[in-house]
Amino acid sequence: MRIIPAIDIIGGKCVRLTKGDYSTQKIYNENPVEVAKEFEANGIRYLHLVDLDGAKSKHIVNKDILREISTKTSLTIDFGGGIKTDEDVRIAFENGAAQITVGSIAAQQPDLFLKWLSMYGPDKIILGADSYGRKIAIHGWQQQSELDVVDFIADYERKGIKYVICTDISKDGMLQGTSNELYTEILQGTNVKLIASGGVSSIDDLVKIKRMGCEGAIIGKAIYEGSIKLNELHRFSQSVLAKVQQ
Repeated sequence: MRIIPAIDIIGGKCVRLTKGDYSTQKIYNENPVEVAKEFEANGIRYLHLVDLDGAKSKHIVNKDILREISTKTSLTIDFGGGIKTDEDVRIAFENGAAQITVGSIAAQQPDLFLKWLSMYGPDKIILGADSYGRKIAIHGWQQQSELDVVDFIADYERKGIKYVICTDISKDGMLQGTSNELYTEILQGTNVKLIASGGVSSIDDLVKIKRMGCEGAIIGKAIYEGSIKLNELHRFSQSVLAKVQQ
């Protein structure tokens, strides 16, 4: 299972929000690149990098930070936030993203999303399926659609999507556990590689996510608030890797 710490960027700084609310912004580090280096130094291999400025501005803003992290670490980066056009996709990949996460465009402009899926392939494009009360949220979680999250994922699986990041926004930043019932429903109804996001508060949450069959888990506030230590994540990752190799 992939262990995927998150770095969310506003104004060039590493921040966290609660339930996607920009007014709850808390700065944890002035230098996202140093945070990424610390992750790598503790055995982390993956990074979820979110351009919150881009999500709000509806175009990529923090490409320089993406490029710097990609050149100064060996982390495999999935990048999201503000990807709205062919140019944004090009910028993300040219600046070091291994994968991009796209949500709003998939919900509102499916033809454009499917074009990117066809051009770059299902290993490069992650479907962002973030929901509140089971309804897909768009535009940096500032708006809610009428699309049911499970139906949304199942429909795109039929169209070729492989990877999905699903965040239950009501859990995000709350450190109260993950949306396991929703994830179980998705895994039972599809064969996607599901990456759980939102609410991870302990190693026990990660154990449950792994047992469920998720491809990975994104961890944010639990790391920054110290609920999960990086050396704990490293040990968990090593135990997962050892079991895979047996």
